[in-house]
Amino acid sequence: MRFLRVNLNAVLVELDDLAQTLALLASLRAEPVAGIDELVPAARTILITFRPAVLSAAALAHAVRQRTLDARETRIDKRIEIPVRYDGEDIAEVAGLLGITPDELVRRHTGSDYTVAFTGFAPGFAYLSGGHPSLNVPRRAVPRTRIPAGAVGLAGSFSGVYPQASPGGWQIIGVTDTPMWDLSRETPALLQPGDAVRFVDASSLKVALPVVEPVVAAPAPVAVDGDSAFEVRAAGLQALWQDGGRHGQARQGVSASGAMDQRSLQAANRLVGNASDVACLELAYGGFQFVCRGNAVIAVTGADGPLMLTRADGAQWPLPRYQPVALADGDTVTVGEPVAGIRSYLAVRAGFAVTPVLGSCATDTLARIGPPAVVAGDVLPVRSVATGAVVGANEAPPTDLPTLQDEVVLDIVLGPRTDWFTADAVERLCSQPWSVTPQSNRVGIRLNGEEPLVRANSAELPSEGTARGSIQVPPSGQPVLFLADHPLTGGYPVIASVATHHLDRAGQIPVNARVRFQPMDGYGPIEL
Repeated sequence: MRFLRVNLNAVLVELDDLAQTLALLASLRAEPVAGIDELVPAARTILITFRPAVLSAAALAHAVRQRTLDARETRIDKRIEIPVRYDGEDIAEVAGLLGITPDELVRRHTGSDYTVAFTGFAPGFAYLSGGHPSLNVPRRAVPRTRIPAGAVGLAGSFSGVYPQASPGGWQIIGVTDTPMWDLSRETPALLQPGDAVRFVDASSLKVALPVVEPVVAAPAPVAVDGDSAFEVRAAGLQALWQDGGRHGQARQGVSASGAMDQRSLQAANRLVGNASDVACLELAYGGFQFVCRGNAVIAVTGADGPLMLTRADGAQWPLPRYQPVALADGDTVTVGEPVAGIRSYLAVRAGFAVTPVLGSCATDTLARIGPPAVVAGDVLPVRSVATGAVVGANEAPPTDLPTLQDEVVLDIVLGPRTDWFTADAVERLCSQPWSVTPQSNRVGIRLNGEEPLVRANSAELPSEGTARGSIQVPPSGQPVLFLADHPLTGGYPVIASVATHHLDRAGQIPVNARVRFQPMDGYGPIEL
């Protein structure tokens, strides 16, 4: 085993092959190590996130090294057939890479069974191993910003089906109408580890296949016992429900998501007397306005910008951020455009009546899991205040929110794949400024630098787990900084990760800002 540092709370365990990876995973699941929070298996690695207050990286590596690699999980195997229309936009290019015709490519892809090795990237996305040994192709040099739901792709030696429209770098050879992920099913993911899968050429079937739209279950209505609510007049650029995140769901291919700025979410809740991880509204770039019906106590934290109260009689005055504020019936609150940071957090005493999905109210924009975005016209019920609930003490606002005027400095931990890049590329990562492009969102910040990062190793990297804060570098050499809604796994090397203590700051960086990375001591293989 080889242990590579990913961040201050994560390591990547590198093994020889998929069989060893699955054996170690089975062992760690059967006999967990205290302090480990999450396991994300991939082709030849397991990403382990842990609590440094409970377990050091060195102690974790020592504990994992003691495990044997002969464990196996008990699984109920089944065989699933997936009809495919082989008309994907990359099929001719892939056939050319392999030196065969598109028809021969289809014959090879449908000619044998695959096995679900592991899940990741997105809910319902299964990495399928096996198949014809010649079907080993590189990912696209520049990942697409949108691949349609049902797209059947190849990457390295794996096949897979995109459960929903999303960005991606796989080579697309076809499309299926069979839904991979459906929250209305008892088990949402169609494909589970250990299942056998056979692709079938839909053109060879005697009857036309019906088009089946994936079903996404809407959250059930919440029974509300409170007597206040917020009427949304304007939702701004993006208004999402967010909380502490959907932790512990990696086995289903579901990442944590949650607030982009966790400290601001927690501060807003503490100010109104809630538990720190209660669902709040995350408001991007301001422009949000609501009318209070009944009485309520709110707090707004996060970005710095104007906050205005308009009474029912028309009187107006500014409201403070990072303080609890009492609202009366008919009061209108307007969240203006920030001057520093980009995301504000609106909490209400006792919390909003919003229904969790898979144990969390977080809205994952990549996976499309969680309550829908808030829009103008929505009425947001507020839960009744429990007897004895108290409003918290004042919180200090941050003093280093990112702006367009100043370079944003982020501490980074080099690794786990720093050695895949030239020495000049590693130096350039930390010496030149990077611009935040308009394609950035909750999934990640797309960066652009004057000089791209050059790889020393041009081989195809087997898919492996990615953590929040990972700086992944596609062949274009322009890095992507993964944020709250990042995919669980990825196929491009991670040169470094933003240190855990700067992740909240990263979630507040505006488009067109300039970012500079500052390396921390301590990276690479863990020496025991």
